[in-house]
Amino acid sequence: MVKTKEVKQQQQEMSVFHQLAAHNHEKVVFCHDHDTGLKAIIAVHSTVLGPALGGTRMWAYASEAEALEDVLRLSRGMTYKAAIAGLNLGGGKAVIIGDAAKDKSEALFRKFGRFIKNLNGSFVTAEDIGTTSKDMEYIRMETEYVAGKPETMGGGGDPSPVIAYGTYMGMKAAAKKAFGSDSLDGKKIAVQGVGSAGAYLVELLAKENTKVFITDIYADRLREVSSKYGSQVVGMDDIYDLEVDIYAPCGLGGTINDITIDRLRCTVIAGSANNQLRDETVHGNALLRRGICYAPDFLINSGGLINVYAELVGYNRERAYAQAERIYGYTLDLLDKAEEDDMSTHEAAVKMAEKRIANISKVRSTY
Repeated sequence: MVKTKEVKQQQQEMSVFHQLAAHNHEKVVFCHDHDTGLKAIIAVHSTVLGPALGGTRMWAYASEAEALEDVLRLSRGMTYKAAIAGLNLGGGKAVIIGDAAKDKSEALFRKFGRFIKNLNGSFVTAEDIGTTSKDMEYIRMETEYVAGKPETMGGGGDPSPVIAYGTYMGMKAAAKKAFGSDSLDGKKIAVQGVGSAGAYLVELLAKENTKVFITDIYADRLREVSSKYGSQVVGMDDIYDLEVDIYAPCGLGGTINDITIDRLRCTVIAGSANNQLRDETVHGNALLRRGICYAPDFLINSGGLINVYAELVGYNRERAYAQAERIYGYTLDLLDKAEEDDMSTHEAAVKMAEKRIANISKVRSTY
């Protein structure tokens, strides 16, 4: 029996290090504090371009293994997001395991801030799903390495409007590529997830006379957004079967997968969610074969990173929006490059990001 436990433990340890090696992370920190109930993981993927900046997500993961997989994928995506957006930042992410509706406390976030402080500036955090600017205030009490602070503290506040605007710019660029015009007038668009960024995106789409279908796990959000912008509510699973021009994933990742991909009836995919492809290679190539124009998530949803980066260099919201507007041109260039090289748009985006990282690595090593 003892031997069996030892074997299981060794297999678990090998699995963890196998995952780290697969994505070439610099460091992963497991944070635990009995008194506050904190269970968190901080993943620093790369600091070649600068300090790793990434939000802290609070989610009731089904297992610690699921939380680890999520933070590793998200942090890697942040590296590419910063690189392709031309920012001098590396990629990192943090997850706190817990229910954001009932497990939060000032002490928990302040303790988490102490763990961030111990990383000596290699990781800077901000808000994400399940965390707010108020939570960032608590973290800021213990460490300076936090962005996304409230405007009253000299920060940029909620980054969601800038995320939505950048996503909107990327969506218009994809429409230009797919339909010959970037006008969304009359287009049918399915928005999956109407949290902060998703709701702001719906607002922008409503101004362009689009027909918007929305879904979300929270009924109150659906009622509010539908009432405010005249969007049509559909079921969580029904969203994949709608005949629309554009599918916009704006909730959790992995919605483009083996089960859903053959059900999609759209010409363009462009949304604000992270890690939309469950398997980047398999599903990226599947979209290419089907002729669906996919605007890579880590490019068009980089408005949030742009917003907090602007905070680090001296916040100016107009400048943040101007930087996010450039996503339109970046997306068009990327889509043209992918077509020219006959590869999936995700693969082309990764290559563009890795090329910049490789070039800058000749100048500096790590932060």
